Amino acid sequence: MNKKIIRLEGLLVFLACIYAFVLNDYKLIWFFVLLLFPDLSIIGYIKGNKAGAVTYNLFHTYLLSGSVLVIGIIMKSDILIQLGIIWTAHIGIDRLMGYGLKYTTDFKDTHLDRL
Repeated sequence: MNKKIIRLEGLLVFLACIYAFVLNDYKLIWFFVLLLFPDLSIIGYIKGNKAGAVTYNLFHTYLLSGSVLVIGIIMKSDILIQLGIIWTAHIGIDRLMGYGLKYTTDFKDTHLDRL
């Protein structure tokens, strides 16, 4: 049951991000071009499971994406707002698909389940 709730939350976050992007009249092409950009954090796994998990989790938590979004709003920076929205949408999609934050034991071990 909890996994389903987290997945539905991810869907809600993703849809809210698309809505915010369209509402602000941003170009959707950038949304889809940059949507998978946070997955580059997987490169951290070159240094091992611990470094990989830390890097991956850093780029897959709402704390960072939300901070970029809030800073963008405060600074009235459309670029930061767009990046924050896209980044948050990416995390929402990951949660919808069942991908969670990584444990240091193995890439497939997440806070949601083993992939």
